[in-house]
Amino acid sequence: MRRIILVFGVLLLATGLLSGAADAKSRIKDIVAFEGVRDNQLVGYGIVVGLNGTGDALRNAPFTKQSLEAMLERLGVNTRDASLNTKNVAAVMVTAKLPPFAAAGSEIDATVSALGDAKSLLGGTLLVTPLMGADGKAYASAQGTVQTGSVSASGASGSSVSKGVPTAGRIAAGAIVEAETGFQLASMGSLRMTLRNPDFTTAGRIADVINARFPGAAIAENPTIVAIHPVGGQDMMGFLGQVENLTVEPDSPAKVVIDEVAGVIVMGESVRLSTVAIQQGNLTITVRETSAVSQPNAFSKGGTTAVVPQSDVSVDEEKGKQFVTLRTGASLASLVTGLNALGVTPRDMISILQTIKTAGALQAEIEVM
Repeated sequence: MRRIILVFGVLLLATGLLSGAADAKSRIKDIVAFEGVRDNQLVGYGIVVGLNGTGDALRNAPFTKQSLEAMLERLGVNTRDASLNTKNVAAVMVTAKLPPFAAAGSEIDATVSALGDAKSLLGGTLLVTPLMGADGKAYASAQGTVQTGSVSASGASGSSVSKGVPTAGRIAAGAIVEAETGFQLASMGSLRMTLRNPDFTTAGRIADVINARFPGAAIAENPTIVAIHPVGGQDMMGFLGQVENLTVEPDSPAKVVIDEVAGVIVMGESVRLSTVAIQQGNLTITVRETSAVSQPNAFSKGGTTAVVPQSDVSVDEEKGKQFVTLRTGASLASLVTGLNALGVTPRDMISILQTIKTAGALQAEIEVM
């Protein structure tokens, strides 16, 4: 209950502040994503060595054994006829994100995750692993000591204690960029901006703000895309530096988001109601079962002692709550105040909102998570 009231209290405070500052605006760079300016996912397969007996069991992970043999052969060591039985090696998958415009030689973080039955990667060292993009080309290489930030211990009896996830770790700045994506922003003649929250009104406002500063430079293609092109002989890089700092007031649809698991409700400022009356009450039925002992009369013949169940049923209906009436056009503040006046629990509040929507009186979309 406290969580719901806190969320509503913050929303009410924000509503009051917004009503006094209707021109609250955001920079274009904060509400759109620029075409081509994004991270690129990289992935690679490698092996971690130097583990303290917590690596893969080579009999259960043949790919680890094959990788170890292939690596040693490249280094001039023939182990094909040997029986490898080490537990200090683990096969891993290595992932990283290549930032936009990352230059060759720059360093990025890498994440290492066990692929076989290794118990822990703590203290292990990842050997040189090429990281490839979706096109199959290698854009970075990773190597370094794996830091898991976890603790695990086990006893001979089979009992174990672990904190965190010891089979996954991170190598800070452990990958070096070897190749650039080749994306040439400055030479582009046009570029599309993608709204993070698609909306017809917001897209139109962005185009209007840009055209007011640079006439004819922008057009809203749809609720998600606003296309722009440099004017006045500017290159795309310099033009975007000016466009991204222009401010616009984003619009948002009326929506109520409900997280039934956590019991959290979040309402948008644009939520409105038609005339509706709300009443909420609880009906509690209590059944108490008790046992009584039936004894036969003294000197009776054939009588036996028996246990006799007794039931006590009571009905308690909560009273005293009146209808709360909300008029047409009522705002979020009115809705929250009315629901809180009923003293409802979070679960009841979710049911009331869904019932109001079913009655056609809630002019908003309800999204249940």
